[in-house]
Amino acid sequence: MRNRLWRGVFYNLHFTIYNPMTRDRWGSKLGVILAVAGSAVGLGNFLRFPGIAAQNGGGAFMIPYFVCFFLLGLPLMWIEWTIGRYGGGFEHSAAPGIFHTMWQKNRFIKYFGVIGIFGPTVIFIYYTYIESWLLGYSFFALTGKYASCTDQAGMTSFLQGYQGLVHNEHFSGTQTAYLFFLITFALNILVVCVGLRGGIERVCKWGLLALVIMAIVIVVRVLTLGIPDAAKPDWNPIAGLGFLWNPQWDKLKDANVWLAAAGQIFFTLSVGFGVILTYASYLTKQDDVTLSGLTAATTNEVAEVILGGSIMIPAAFAFIGPVQMQTIVKQGLFDLGFVTMPLIFEKIVCGQYFAFMWFLLLFLAGLTSSISLAMPAIAFLEDEFNLTRREAAAVFGVVSFILTQPVIFFLGKGVLGEMDFWGTSVCLVVFATIEAVLFGWVFGMDRAWTEMHEGSDIRIPGVYRWIIKYITPLMLITILGMWAWQEWKNKMMMTDVSEADKPFILLTRIGLGGLFLFLLLMVWIVWKRRPETKENAQ
Repeated sequence: MRNRLWRGVFYNLHFTIYNPMTRDRWGSKLGVILAVAGSAVGLGNFLRFPGIAAQNGGGAFMIPYFVCFFLLGLPLMWIEWTIGRYGGGFEHSAAPGIFHTMWQKNRFIKYFGVIGIFGPTVIFIYYTYIESWLLGYSFFALTGKYASCTDQAGMTSFLQGYQGLVHNEHFSGTQTAYLFFLITFALNILVVCVGLRGGIERVCKWGLLALVIMAIVIVVRVLTLGIPDAAKPDWNPIAGLGFLWNPQWDKLKDANVWLAAAGQIFFTLSVGFGVILTYASYLTKQDDVTLSGLTAATTNEVAEVILGGSIMIPAAFAFIGPVQMQTIVKQGLFDLGFVTMPLIFEKIVCGQYFAFMWFLLLFLAGLTSSISLAMPAIAFLEDEFNLTRREAAAVFGVVSFILTQPVIFFLGKGVLGEMDFWGTSVCLVVFATIEAVLFGWVFGMDRAWTEMHEGSDIRIPGVYRWIIKYITPLMLITILGMWAWQEWKNKMMMTDVSEADKPFILLTRIGLGGLFLFLLLMVWIVWKRRPETKENAQ
C-alpha cells in the first residue's frame, strides 16, 4: 500500500511538472502542416523523383506511382498523424513511447520503436553532407567557378574534385566541401535548438514559400525554351513532359517499376521515418489530423509532380535528348541535377542566376527535410531523459557530427550508399509495416477510425477502413518479402562490392549495428527506471 501511495505521489508530481500544457506546441495549424510538408518536400522531389521516373520509362512509372500514393502513402500519412497525436497525449514524442501507449500489454513493442529513431538519425548523418553540396554549388553558380566546365566529363570532374574523390585543377582536397558542410550542419542544429515555433515552423513557412517561387520561375523558363536544336525538333520541353506522362502499358508487368514507385512514395512523403509521429505528437487532442495529413500529402505531390517533374526531365529532353538522359540517370540519380543541369543553364541567357536559384531551392528543400530528421532523436532525449531542447540538440549535434565524418572522408568507399540502404530501403519499409499492423490490428480498426476522426474537419471515405487494415499492410509485407527473396543474400554477402571497399562496408555495418544497440539500451534504461508508466497510472 505504501509503495502504491508513493508511486501515485510521484506520478502526480511528474504530471504537474510535465503537464501537456507546458510542452512545446505549434504556433498554428498551418505551421504544423507546412512543417510536415517541409519534411516531405526535399531532394526527393526535385532530384530523386525525375531520376527514378526516367530510369523506369517515364510514363510507365506514373501509374504505379499514383496507385502506391493512394494505397500506401496516404493511408500511412493518416496513420502516422493519428498515432503521433495519440502518443503525444501521454507526453511521448518518439516512436518507442508512442508504440508503448498503443500496446501497453506488450513489453517489447517499445523496442521496435527504436527503428523510428535509428532510421532518421542515420539518414540525417549523410543527408546534411549532400545538402551542403547544394549550398556550395549555389555559391559556385554565382561566382562562375565551374564556368570552364563545358561538357559532361568536365562537370563530372568538377563534382568529383569538390567531393574529394579526385585531385584536379578545381579542388585539391575536401577543404571547400568541409567548410560548406560546417555551415550547413550548424544551421540545422541552430534551427532545432530554437524550437518548434521560432525555429522549425518559421523555416518551413518561409523556406517553402521561397523554394516554390524559385521553382515556378525555373519551370516557366524551362517550358519556354522552345527547340534548342533546329536539327532535332523532337528534342523539346513539351516532348519531355510527354515522356513523363504518356503511359506505357506494357511495362506495368515489370515488378521493378512497382518497387521503385513504392520506394519513391515512402521517400517523398517522409512516411516510415518516424518524423511525422514526432511532429504530430505536439498537437492537442482536438487538433485535426485527417485534413492536415491530406493537405501535407497534397502539398508534397504538387511540389514533386507538378514542379519537380517539370524541370529536369523537360530541360534534359530538350538539350541532350531522351537516350542520353536515360544513360546519365543510370549512372547516378544525382548526375542530372549536379552535372547536366548546370551545363544546360550555361546555354541560356542569365543562366548563372537560374543555376543559383536551382541549387538554392534544392538547399532549402534539403534544409526543411533535414531538420525534421533530427527531431525524433531530440524529442526522445527531451521526453525520456528530461533534457531541455538545447541540451538535447547539443547531444544530438555532437554525436551526429562525429558519425558524419566517415561519410565525408570515405565517400568513395561506399559508406554513404551503405547508410542510405539501411536508413531508407530497410528501416523505412520495416517501420511502416510495424506501424500499419500495430494501428489496424493491435490498436484495432474501430478504435483507430474513431481516433482518426477526433476533431476532424473532414470524413475519410469508408473504403479506407478496408485499405488501412488489409491492403496497406499486405502491400508492405509483399514489398519486404520480394526484396528479401531477390536481394537479401546478395546484399549481405556484398557480391556487388569491390574487394577494396568491403572493409569499409563491413565497418559501416558494425558502426550502424552499434548505434542501434546503443539506442535499444537507452530505451531499456528509460523504462527500467520508471516506477510506473504514465499510461498505466491513467
